[in-house]
Amino acid sequence: MERRSFIKKAAAGAGAGVIAAPAIAAELPAVTWRLASSFPKSLDTIYGAADTFTKRVSQLTGGKFNIKVFAAGEIVPGLQVLDAVQAGTVECGHSASYYYYGKDATFSLDCAVPFGLTSRQHTAWYDQGGGKELLRGFFKDYGVINFIAGNSGTQMGGWFRKEVKSVADLKGAKMRIAGLAGKVMERLGAVPQQLAGGDIYPALEKGTIDAAEWVGPYDDEKLGFYKVAPFYYYPGWWEPGASFTLYVNIKEWEKLPKEYQAAVECASYEAHVVMQAEYDFKNPTALGRLMKNGVKLRNYSNDIMEAAYKASNDLMNEEAAKNAKFAKIYEPWKRFRNDQNQWASVAESTMQNFLIKAGRGGK
Repeated sequence: MERRSFIKKAAAGAGAGVIAAPAIAAELPAVTWRLASSFPKSLDTIYGAADTFTKRVSQLTGGKFNIKVFAAGEIVPGLQVLDAVQAGTVECGHSASYYYYGKDATFSLDCAVPFGLTSRQHTAWYDQGGGKELLRGFFKDYGVINFIAGNSGTQMGGWFRKEVKSVADLKGAKMRIAGLAGKVMERLGAVPQQLAGGDIYPALEKGTIDAAEWVGPYDDEKLGFYKVAPFYYYPGWWEPGASFTLYVNIKEWEKLPKEYQAAVECASYEAHVVMQAEYDFKNPTALGRLMKNGVKLRNYSNDIMEAAYKASNDLMNEEAAKNAKFAKIYEPWKRFRNDQNQWASVAESTMQNFLIKAGRGGK
């Protein structure tokens, strides 16, 4: 009898909870935001991360918190998304932080630096290695709170009109390349140019630039680079794992109910995972199509890789010596990278290298 009585009371309590949940949801406010993306709609994977994010936020809040996505140029140019969020022109934005290297080189550590972290390593650093806390301290000075929201994985090394077999071949080459990577290329003799994604093809076609890097086979195919620059290089040593970020204006963030804040954090993580999965799924077949269209795949020579590695380390150490904000994040980040690479060499890379050499991958 006592047991039946207890079960009835528990059931009654559970039923009350079920009834109360919609009532609580009904009390939450209707909120509408705008999100400015740095990317064109044609790049469905990288632009699509913002769609993934906003749809999940709406679902998690019962349709009461809705965010409309605007492609690059619809509200602000692609390279001005951070400024728009900081100024309150839009409540949030989705971008690659190394676009804002000109403001402070520290932004690059939120996205990618030459010979930096892979996608998995960057996620581990952000989530478990203190990266989120360090980055949020930096972004706070810009009136922004940041959330991890996508990764491309290791990128390709760009499209060239002519072969580049040595460092000497880079001399004078005008290349679209962003952030610290542009500074490294400059030290190798190239002339870096920063252009938004939608502006790269016209510049290549007109000969305004001689080479360009973007992401990888799937996105690069969509932008048509192979039609005007046949040599496709790898690896993209400047972006071992480019991470994309959701920026939210801090004042707008603080206005949100805690339930909506939780939805933002959960949805940004989902967008992060989905983007990486999409690239891993789509890139192999896209590369196959590019090869059938006459693309000439080339790997960077040891001469170029070694020179780039040295120039990259020199550049970042010099930046840390003069930029306290950069050093505050870079020094622990560097220790994390070294530990991760040592661990990767034990199991992950050994297994992967065996499968590749043995020709067993996917068989």
